[in-house]
Amino acid sequence: MNKSRKKTAVLFAYIFVILGIWMMLSVHCQAAETNNDEKQPQTIRVGSFEDTFNYVDKNGVRRGYGYELMQALSGYTGWKFEYVKCDWSNCFDKLENGEIDIMGDISYTDERAQKMLFSDEPMSEEKYILYADLSHTDIGTSDFKAMDGKRVGVLMGTEPEIMLTEWEKKNGIHTKHVNVNNDDDVEKKLANHEIDCFVSLEESIWSEQGISSVTTIGKSGIYFAINKERSDIKTKMDYAMRQLEQDSPFFKSDLYKKYFTLDYKQSLTGKEKSWVEEHGGIKIGFLNNDQAIFSMDQETGKLTGMLAEYISYAKDCLGNQTLEFNIRGYDDYNEMLQALQDHEIDMIFYAGRNPDLAEKKGYTLTNTAWTYSLMAVTDEKYFNEDKSYTVAVPKEQEALKQHIVFSYPQWKLVDYDSLADAADMIMNEKADCFLMGTSQALKYDNNRDFKSVPLTKTMEACFAVRDGEGTLLSILNKTLKDMPSDMLTSALAIYDSTADKVTFYDFVKDNMFAFFVTAGFFVLTIIGIILVLLWKARKAEAVAKLAASDTQKLNDKLEIALKKAEDASLAKTRFLNNMSHDIRTPMNVILGHAQLMENELKGKGMPEMLEHLEKLQQSGNLLLAIINNVLDMAKIESGRMELDENYCRIEAVWKSLFAVFDEKARKKNIALHYTMNVEHEHVLTDVTKVKEILVNILSNSIKYTPVGGSVMVDVDELSCDESGYMIERIRVSDTGIGMSQDYLKKIFEAFTREKNTTKSKIAGTGLGMSIVKKYVDLLGGTINVESELGKGSTFTVTLKHRIADESYYEKIYGRAWNRK
Repeated sequence: MNKSRKKTAVLFAYIFVILGIWMMLSVHCQAAETNNDEKQPQTIRVGSFEDTFNYVDKNGVRRGYGYELMQALSGYTGWKFEYVKCDWSNCFDKLENGEIDIMGDISYTDERAQKMLFSDEPMSEEKYILYADLSHTDIGTSDFKAMDGKRVGVLMGTEPEIMLTEWEKKNGIHTKHVNVNNDDDVEKKLANHEIDCFVSLEESIWSEQGISSVTTIGKSGIYFAINKERSDIKTKMDYAMRQLEQDSPFFKSDLYKKYFTLDYKQSLTGKEKSWVEEHGGIKIGFLNNDQAIFSMDQETGKLTGMLAEYISYAKDCLGNQTLEFNIRGYDDYNEMLQALQDHEIDMIFYAGRNPDLAEKKGYTLTNTAWTYSLMAVTDEKYFNEDKSYTVAVPKEQEALKQHIVFSYPQWKLVDYDSLADAADMIMNEKADCFLMGTSQALKYDNNRDFKSVPLTKTMEACFAVRDGEGTLLSILNKTLKDMPSDMLTSALAIYDSTADKVTFYDFVKDNMFAFFVTAGFFVLTIIGIILVLLWKARKAEAVAKLAASDTQKLNDKLEIALKKAEDASLAKTRFLNNMSHDIRTPMNVILGHAQLMENELKGKGMPEMLEHLEKLQQSGNLLLAIINNVLDMAKIESGRMELDENYCRIEAVWKSLFAVFDEKARKKNIALHYTMNVEHEHVLTDVTKVKEILVNILSNSIKYTPVGGSVMVDVDELSCDESGYMIERIRVSDTGIGMSQDYLKKIFEAFTREKNTTKSKIAGTGLGMSIVKKYVDLLGGTINVESELGKGSTFTVTLKHRIADESYYEKIYGRAWNRK
């Protein structure tokens, strides 16, 4: 009996052990499956309307407000997304039957809440805008009565249509509603004139198509809608949205600006137009002593500075109205403020953003016109802008003081007259720092143990108008909104960095002897190099010709001489190829500085200095012409000259040339005429080389034709045996001094000139016609010259050009064209 009981107890013990092991294994497997599920990202099916909230652009990149928000939330939920395309005709059915799990951009209604779940927090706020093409309709932004009877595109049966109906009742308007499903449907119905205007979200895409905003008809919160059976998705969604709001409070606001901030072409309302017409020009007051804001060239009267930049842009930036501006300068800021209150001016250019001061002084500030980054120049070892400091500021910079008082109330301000005074105040411990723009402050780094520290609070510059001038305030804000981003900020950086630069005149005046010695050294060095090169070249050519004419007995010497000539010529070519930039650059610098110095010296009472500069420029220009011709010849001889063919219009080429030479001809009372008989006007050729050929010939004709003479140019088209090509014949005839028959035999040789040109002291290099010949040969053409001393010369050039093909005209005109 005891044995039987023992056996039963052991059996039960085995059973309990086995059951315990089975239960432990089951729990472990379930935990493993759970962990495995957690590691696998959950795929959520998202309904995509392909609109501003979630769409794929032309490059295949998915974008949109809702898309970027979902991506941000997935960082907290670990979701992956599958996008299911749908529209308003089937999206709710797909959500209810489980084909999609979630969709965005849905307005909350009690009826919808019975069929789907909504996120606790709205994903955004939707503004519904009435849009129209104002350039092709009588609809206006100020008088809505013109909307009566118009066909309005709207997604019918939705919240936007309800808002439209309420807006129409409020304004006493009756319209016809036409159903539109999406943006593509809107574009199609507009193109087919099935609708006159439409209601849509606030989207920037419409401005790109010339569509303007008429008015906002309503707005509402929008949510994520979730399948009724997926409360797990809603729980995670609500958690993620709360966490995102906590971690990045302005994320949704910044995203809204990115996708929905309107950027339409600004235009004036009827009320604003009437104000401009009745008021006339807008009177602007500014301070005379701020050169970065306003300055004037005393000789030309040209305005420069920020004020000039603003007026130049603002006068024509509003498409339906041209604005006029009248400016008036003041020496004192308080005087200018009083002039504003006395209606002598309409606005102040400019004031710092200090709303407290604006209220006390009785003016209102526009939107920010530009920003200005400031730096504190100090000798403090550790500078902390939150501490109290004595700060030196320019006494005339009232707007800067307004900014400092508002942004750094703990600072004490003291005025300085000049930068030197400000630096001395720091050295004498009368101030802890002084303020400057970024571009100017850096030059004080490591100067007198100073350092430049950037300030975190950027100065905002605005325009100031009298309180109550709401219409003018709106007009000015529209000019600022239409202006390219940071246009005035960038302009200020340029003008501010140049305001205190040392002028070229000051530099020359302080370094007169060194300047002329340096300039003279460069000129003499370049002349010496050119003369040595020319002497070597001529000497090598003479040796080669002498050796060539010698007898057979001197063949060995001839071979040696030729080798020397070739080596010298090759050395010359290589040297000029390598030194072309180094030779030209100093010469251009000398001529540029001479011109700058001449501009600076005008009106300074230094006539002898101006005469010396004129001679320096004349000699330098001649030397530069010699250098350019020598370098061009070197480039041709080196074999590096290649054709660079482009399409051109023959008549356009000649017109550009005559625009250059007409003035020269008139100064010498030379009659310059041309005729043109060309069938195929558009050709493919190396335009630059063709122009250089023609410039050389025309320049010589006018140069060597005496006062009262004439130059005649005939351009004709000759037939060509090769299909697709034409031959242009150019004949240039003049009544100039002519050339001898002996010289005509060597006219195209380098460094040769007719005797009568040298006797007449007409400047020249002797390389022009040689270069012309080389270019004509390179273009596959011919050139002939006929001339008689005392009667004139005739140059005849033929050039073969490829006729422009059909693809050229299709590219230019967008369709086939008559090939002429």
